[in-house]
Amino acid sequence: MDTIVGMRTFVTVVTAGTFTSASQRLEMSTALVSKYIGQLEERLGARLLNRTTRSLALTEIGKVYFDRCQQIIDDIDELEAIVKDQRLAPSGRLIIAAPVTFGEMYLTPAIADFLEQQPAITIDLRLTDRFVGIVEEGVDIAIRIAELEDSTLIARRLAPARIAICAAPSYLQQHGNPKTPSELIGHDCIVDTNFRNGAMWPFVIDGKRETIKVEGRFSVNSAAAARQMLLRGDGIGLIPTYAVGEDIKQGRLAVMLEKFETTNLGIYAVYAHNRHLAAKVRAFINFMVKEFGPLPEWDRF
Repeated sequence: MDTIVGMRTFVTVVTAGTFTSASQRLEMSTALVSKYIGQLEERLGARLLNRTTRSLALTEIGKVYFDRCQQIIDDIDELEAIVKDQRLAPSGRLIIAAPVTFGEMYLTPAIADFLEQQPAITIDLRLTDRFVGIVEEGVDIAIRIAELEDSTLIARRLAPARIAICAAPSYLQQHGNPKTPSELIGHDCIVDTNFRNGAMWPFVIDGKRETIKVEGRFSVNSAAAARQMLLRGDGIGLIPTYAVGEDIKQGRLAVMLEKFETTNLGIYAVYAHNRHLAAKVRAFINFMVKEFGPLPEWDRF
């Protein structure tokens, strides 16, 4: 028995839960599955599974071996997929979900450039600010702007998503320029409810993370709409620089409280897993990493 075959059989038995289910997945007889597990245990000189007539359970050493085996098998499958992909041009339909403002301002033009390079790929771009379930909704890639939590999904960072405190010069002339985060209290603040903390704006003050509760007459779940209110001089906003970078560069908006760090998020391409990663997915992600990079266009002000 080949060691890799034995490891793959072992991983399949554990994930399937029974020898019968594993034999169906592997398209081999139950007797052969049992034989391979026995030969693997004999080779290792250790029992990996405790078997009863009704159930299977990993032994203590079996748990350790399973974790390492799973990673090795995934790496082998990924390597084979990469080799195969290099022989095939990326093709097919790619379904992408992305936030509305970022999708309209930067992702769509980048996709246009990508499609010029990849004539065999078609893209279905779905712009929404709600959380999209990748597996549940059949999406290939979700573009997320967040501090990502632990997940079974795989994420590739495309670019930083810096957050700034901004206002129009006309507003600051009339109402004053806050010098510390606490001075935001009493100002008319525009709240983008797409941020998880809403009106609780985060800062690092004297080395400690603190939040300032701001108030204002306008809140909205859109960075583009918040930008419009800022440009009118209707308040101070906490807003991603990708939405206002050009306005800052042209002097239409002023940045304040720069010495107080706020939430610096990332722009990520998130997908379900990296086993047999399709060439079209890999090509898109690699293109976007180069397109945006560590100093994206919107932060060059």
